[in-house]
Amino acid sequence: MEHVKYLILGAGPAGLSFGRALKDKGEDSFLILEKEMTAGGLCRSTDVDGSPFDIGGGHFLDVKRTAVNEFLFRFMPKEEWKFFERDSRIEINGMTISHPFEANIWQMDVDSQVAYLTSVAKAGCNRDEAMPEKFVDWIKWKLGDKIAEDYMIPYNQKMFADELNELGTYWLEKLPAVSFEETLLSCLTHKPYGTQPGHASFYYPEKYGYGEVWLRIADTMASHILYDRQVSAIDIENKTVSTTLEEDFRADMIITTIPWAEFKVISGMPKELADSVKMLKHSSVETRYVPENLETQAQWIYIPSPETPYHRILVRHNFCTGSKGYWLETRKEKTGSYEDDNYHYLNEYAYPLNTVKKPRIMRKLLEFCSLRQVYGLGRWGEHAHYNSDVVAERAMKLAGEITGK
Repeated sequence: MEHVKYLILGAGPAGLSFGRALKDKGEDSFLILEKEMTAGGLCRSTDVDGSPFDIGGGHFLDVKRTAVNEFLFRFMPKEEWKFFERDSRIEINGMTISHPFEANIWQMDVDSQVAYLTSVAKAGCNRDEAMPEKFVDWIKWKLGDKIAEDYMIPYNQKMFADELNELGTYWLEKLPAVSFEETLLSCLTHKPYGTQPGHASFYYPEKYGYGEVWLRIADTMASHILYDRQVSAIDIENKTVSTTLEEDFRADMIITTIPWAEFKVISGMPKELADSVKMLKHSSVETRYVPENLETQAQWIYIPSPETPYHRILVRHNFCTGSKGYWLETRKEKTGSYEDDNYHYLNEYAYPLNTVKKPRIMRKLLEFCSLRQVYGLGRWGEHAHYNSDVVAERAMKLAGEITGK
């Protein structure tokens, strides 16, 4: 049984950032196990029709985390990235407006503005009503019935789950904060107010897909990565891991960045806790290439209409230099209506679902494991909807904490 000081499960952004942070601190006894034949996880890129295609959908480097940007620029210099101001839009009721919705109602016709403003004014949060506990009720309480029914409810059903009340409301505070007064002011002055959404400004590689930077990081640790290693079992108490190739690995510390559901066997913890992993839910999303160009300057387009199966369009030719076409994102359950043969890729693990029970499950799971020097990290290790920049930041922080360097 091979023994290392640090065993890292998964060579996506979380695992790669953690491994590279270890190496930067002079640590050399670590190993990364990756089930695919290449690194990058959800941020992997491939070549389709002569240009990059990001199989995981819309992954971009947010500009806000300076330390993360400086870290990544070591492997792909800043000169190889292009800077963008985000242009994302929503197609709604035959109109196209900028995102976020409540900050850009002013782009609609006057009758629609009046209808939406009236609805927002009547929202529970503007009438001092108590915040509800169910997802659908919370959306109506926060944004009013009309935005909820025309946009937020159908869009989230398409992206996450048909039954939205399975989701909690604890994560919804991350929505762009736009008050009624700011919504009204935007309609009067014809410009948006309120906080900006994520990726308001972002970097994207000029000549490559987003996966290129992660490949370069992996190349600096090539001797520490084993590919085609599907992890099948973990023993928390003994800090051992088994793969489907019947290999066993032991470590002083394990850092898992893979979905907990990937472990067919979890040993060394109470059965009740191990069983709770089965209650964690996720969505699966297909990305699909379409070769035609769109007449738009937008990079993102949100599609809430139930008439189309896809929920989001990424307009490749507006952020990827020299490319054409766009790609669609569609939840797995809604992909059956496609009849074309364009390139497509199904991400079985796309988004962790923020279900009502998830916080309690993950708190107990991560606390139990960390006391035994097994750490969950990143979107899947923590079962949290983190973007790659957040994941890299958390990886660097964890590496500092557990090495003491």
